[in-house]
Amino acid sequence: MEESVLCQWTVFRSLLAILQWWAFNVTVIVMNKWIFQKLDFKFPLSVSCVHFICSSIGAYLVIKVLKLKPLISVDPEDRWRRIFPMSFVFCINIVLGNVSLRYIPVSFMQTIKSFTPATTVFLQWLVWRKYFDWRIWASLVPIVGGILFTSMTELSFNIFGFCAALFGCLATSTKTILAESLLHGYKFDSINTVYYMAPFATLILGIPAMLLEGNGIIEWLNTHQSVGSSLFIIFASGVLAFCLNFSIFYVIHSTTAVTFNVAGNLKVAVAVLVSWLIFRNPISGMNAVGCAITLIGCTFYGYVRHLLSQQPPGTPRTPRTPRNRVELLPLVNNEKLDDKV
Repeated sequence: MEESVLCQWTVFRSLLAILQWWAFNVTVIVMNKWIFQKLDFKFPLSVSCVHFICSSIGAYLVIKVLKLKPLISVDPEDRWRRIFPMSFVFCINIVLGNVSLRYIPVSFMQTIKSFTPATTVFLQWLVWRKYFDWRIWASLVPIVGGILFTSMTELSFNIFGFCAALFGCLATSTKTILAESLLHGYKFDSINTVYYMAPFATLILGIPAMLLEGNGIIEWLNTHQSVGSSLFIIFASGVLAFCLNFSIFYVIHSTTAVTFNVAGNLKVAVAVLVSWLIFRNPISGMNAVGCAITLIGCTFYGYVRHLLSQQPPGTPRTPRTPRNRVELLPLVNNEKLDDKV
């Protein structure tokens, strides 16, 4: 009886974790799109900077004030030598995501973001000369094919937004690779990652945001109606962006890798549906088919990765490096943390 109750509670906790993760993720995406489209606040650098400031404050409160998470100590030298380069890529990743949201619909942006597994595998093969099982490469075929099909049938295609989203995938993949090398030895979780990287990202982005968007923001403040409520929405998106990091930490520790992978792909479908209900961006039937093919490919990729990770010791595992290269132990499964802001 006790085992049955415990099992039911575990299932309920996992479901609750997934639902709150979906809620925060979809809300942040929709709010960012709302800021660019409905509030006419077309300043992605400044929006990203607000998110970093809110995340810096939130991480400090969680770790230093509320002490909900223990602080992982990092040597001062490592903060500049190892964390700062990661923060730079982290910053580029978030900025490109917000830039793409300004120019293309949420549905298209989320579909392109699903291209990240393919870019990660390609960069690991190209940069580190890692060998991958043929099933990994096969699982990437529907992902690449779905992206190409979706791009060709997208009714609201914008080359600038498309390139921003695509380079965002490359930035995410680069972040994954750099984390395995630069942050080797530090077992960061999502909250500690934000605690160390968000202040650096604010420092990196603050001056460019003021120089490139300062005059536009001043003009927007002077001409926009309901400035107070609009600023509240902008800063609320920053608070929710930090809450998203906390939700990622919770869901990772409440679900299995397979469940997380499937839930992540379903989350993309939920985001696409909710954004369409709110913004009513045109989606053709063939475009929806392309998106579905991409999500099925991502699910298959996650299943193959899990299947290969379960191989018994002594069985050649993938990804692996040539014997004359030293493999760097992964810091954390960074593909699980791609949504953090």
